[in-house]
Amino acid sequence: MQFVKPKLKAFVFTLTALSTAGAVRADEAVKAAADASSEAATNFIELCKTAFSGGPGSEEAMRALMGDYFAKAFLALAVAWISYIIASAIGRYVGNLVAKKVDLTLGKFLTKAIRNVIMIIVAMGVLSYFGVDVTGLAAVFAAVSFAIGMALQGTLGNFASGVMLLMFRPFKVDDYIVLSDTEGTVEEIDLFTTRINTLDNRHVIVPNGEIFGSKLENYTRNKLRRVDVNVGAAYSADLGQTREALERAVMSISQGEISPPPQVYLMELGASSVDWQLRVWCTPANYWAVREDLTAAAKQQLDLANIGIPFPQMDVHVIQQAQAANRAA
Repeated sequence: MQFVKPKLKAFVFTLTALSTAGAVRADEAVKAAADASSEAATNFIELCKTAFSGGPGSEEAMRALMGDYFAKAFLALAVAWISYIIASAIGRYVGNLVAKKVDLTLGKFLTKAIRNVIMIIVAMGVLSYFGVDVTGLAAVFAAVSFAIGMALQGTLGNFASGVMLLMFRPFKVDDYIVLSDTEGTVEEIDLFTTRINTLDNRHVIVPNGEIFGSKLENYTRNKLRRVDVNVGAAYSADLGQTREALERAVMSISQGEISPPPQVYLMELGASSVDWQLRVWCTPANYWAVREDLTAAAKQQLDLANIGIPFPQMDVHVIQQAQAANRAA
């Protein structure tokens, strides 16, 4: 997943450059928009005074008021209402599709995001219809986006990582994962953070940026997991008898899988024991129970076969000449 980070940095750098270019024109755009709004408000007030004064030109002013302002306002409200219905329908359709194919959280986010983007485009079109220079508004929007992006740089990085995690899905809820310094069961995956419950019942909240840019192990993604238990036998024990005892141990595990079959391997000749490894496949949910049962079964079968399990020991040799020299001194 680390190969995506340079692309994300390039993407963020491009957006920053574009926002910076827009910020240069922000002051001019704000001033132009303020002047246009002030002029339009002044014209509207004068037209209303003339239309409701009852004096000369009031009828023409009333017709202009109804045609140029009220009719356009009614048309704008109708377009906004219809656009909201269409935008909501499109957002729900895309969101439900993503929720079924990818993830529910990402689907809900896209539902709102698509609706809001469509409504922003419609609002800019309505403002352009009323004669407002939307180019200046776009420059203002770019400047605001630049300021927000600089202030929320880390948060936006976590958001982008959260979207990637929901799309690529290296893990899901209830998976047991291991990060650099945290491991546990995934409780919830949000757009900004991931919540993990550890084995000792600690609740850990990890930013998605740290997860997406680091090594991750998923212990429950595959259907089966292998349990390995190392056992040491005494050098005096017969290899054939030891193997038979350990094979009885692996075959006695009720929660183990038959395919792949359990295995007993002669690993190496250790410093104080002949080292064996017992391998039993099981489902991830039964891993710890199978490991405990396998360890107990190995000890029981070796005891029944009178095969000892040696432990490291140290032989101390005392040199009598050194003791005699010490007594003479």
